[in-house]
Amino acid sequence: MFLDHLQSALRALRNSPVLTLLMVLALGLGIGACMTTLTVFKVLSADPIPGKGHLLHEVQIDAGDLIGYQPGQEPQFQLTRFDAEALLREAKAPRQTLMSGAQLGLVSEAPGAEPAFVRARYASADFFPMFEAPLLHGRAWTAEEDREAARVVVIGERLAAQLFGEPAAAVGQGLLLRGQRVQVIGVLKPWKLNPHFIDFTNGGFEVNTELWLPFSSAMAMKFGRSGMMNCWGDGPTADGPLALNAKCAWVQYWVELPNAAAAADYKHYLERYSEAQRSSGRFQRPVNVRLRNVPEVLEHHKAVPDDVRLQTFLAFGFFGVCLVNMAGLLLAKTLRRAGEIGVRRALGASRQTVFNQFLVEAGLVGLLGTLLGLLLALAGLWAVRQGPSSYAQLVQMDPAQLGLTLLLGLSAALLAGLLPAWRATLVSPALQLKVQ
Repeated sequence: MFLDHLQSALRALRNSPVLTLLMVLALGLGIGACMTTLTVFKVLSADPIPGKGHLLHEVQIDAGDLIGYQPGQEPQFQLTRFDAEALLREAKAPRQTLMSGAQLGLVSEAPGAEPAFVRARYASADFFPMFEAPLLHGRAWTAEEDREAARVVVIGERLAAQLFGEPAAAVGQGLLLRGQRVQVIGVLKPWKLNPHFIDFTNGGFEVNTELWLPFSSAMAMKFGRSGMMNCWGDGPTADGPLALNAKCAWVQYWVELPNAAAAADYKHYLERYSEAQRSSGRFQRPVNVRLRNVPEVLEHHKAVPDDVRLQTFLAFGFFGVCLVNMAGLLLAKTLRRAGEIGVRRALGASRQTVFNQFLVEAGLVGLLGTLLGLLLALAGLWAVRQGPSSYAQLVQMDPAQLGLTLLLGLSAALLAGLLPAWRATLVSPALQLKVQ
């Protein structure tokens, strides 16, 4: 029976090529617009660390002076080195890490090796388990190696292959970072946190970090850093803005807390710490701290820009208009075929048979429109990838998105076809035969 309905639908579509083309175009344009914007939205709103986002919290403490201060304003989102190291020593959370980004020149100890310039990250030992960094070979450094400022590094698989041929061969090898020797103790699998929530100062997407180094070691070796820095008052000391007592905020600090109660307790601890620093004269501003988990950080930093949300909303509105147009065209087509329907009913076709035939016809239009919409969506995503946005290269349609496109297109077409199909069942065979 379905094949009979399909053959009838094909004949009906061929008999009205203009209406068929208009319906396919209407649905295709709606699907194309929806899936382009929805794919961009999905990339930007993706959970960068599934299962742990509500456990990881970014710490903010307002250590600035009173110049330009306004009550209730947002505190700085980075800490001074003094405060970050103090919190790390007190270790009030089950896990905590301080960190900062950098760009470093390096060369392997192999004869004739070419120098490379890589994006790096300084961090403390809890960084790897907190953010579930996927080790491929070797190990990460320990808290004891943090305290000793050990000259050790973990590198990415791509860099390991580039420098040593095989990633496994990198473990135990030496590197020269700005002329100072360090030893590779571990190799990470390809790993990207998109969005890059741990440090928005070094970009929100596709941050290709290739080398990880203990924060204490980087400071002992007098390495520089990259990203935003905010200084106030006397600002940098004679030893520079990275010195322990410099009035400059440039360190990100994260903690892992098991539940909401632990988060509330830790926030109270931060308030007490801030009040103690204010009493000692280090802080001038009133106590002002924040403790945001990953979803809250993404919302605060607008990982999904307002214009992307608006575009997605408008695209679905446009899709709704396209569906209404498609339903109207299907209804007009149904009314034009009233005579045909009357003859079929007179020859014994049931209402259900007529309903099914017109619904299959709507589904066929939906399939054609969905295929067109898929092509338009792929073209739209290609255009997005040519843009300057930091997330542009991430905008790809995965198999789940492909399945959603087909489901959305066919479901929408069948929904639009319900009214015309129901209207076809109301045609009176006696009246149509009399008219004919």
